[in-house]
Amino acid sequence: MSDLLGALAVFLAVHAIPAIRPLRAQLVTLFGELVYIAAFSAISLGLVVWLGIAYAHAPYVELWSYWPEFKWLALLVMPVACVLSAAGLTSRNPFSLGAGYERFDPERPGIVRLTRHPAVWGLATWSAVHIPINGDAASVILFGLLTVLGVAGPKSLDAKRKRAMGEVVWTDTLARVRLVPLTQALSQIGIFRLLLGLALYGALLLAHEPVIGISPLPVF
Repeated sequence: MSDLLGALAVFLAVHAIPAIRPLRAQLVTLFGELVYIAAFSAISLGLVVWLGIAYAHAPYVELWSYWPEFKWLALLVMPVACVLSAAGLTSRNPFSLGAGYERFDPERPGIVRLTRHPAVWGLATWSAVHIPINGDAASVILFGLLTVLGVAGPKSLDAKRKRAMGEVVWTDTLARVRLVPLTQALSQIGIFRLLLGLALYGALLLAHEPVIGISPLPVF
């Protein structure tokens, strides 16, 4: 368990850097914006791999009994998480993670019509739905932490983007992203992003047993 805890500690420490504005500014000045972003992304990817390996080798300490019925919960919720993640990461978004914010149209914001932070909520949904079915200590530690980060992330991102955009521009842009009926919001997301999210869901289903070693499908 020490390897998993160590990986989580390093993961948290590294991802605290962007929140420390003087430190981030100094690193950007020293290396340049592109090098900083590339290095941070590469380190983050490496840490995710380390987390996965550490989690796979962590000892099994049962906290509650395994309930196979919870697989149904994951099967029903994961498509939502995948669509939120896929649509969020491929859409223009001045408020959160996404494909940049240039040419963002507040009148046709796509997935941002439903939530300012679709990719973050996708991560939170994915991690939260994996807690009930994995009643061991390592799973609760890993998925619990990711869920907390996902829930806390929007507030931190709001503050960061508001500072970058300026409160007047941020407030004006937010006000122009008006709510519409769900069907209209889904049409603005686009069929491509919906299919991309479902394709991601299908890929995760197919890869789950070969990679994780456990079938995500209920036994009939």
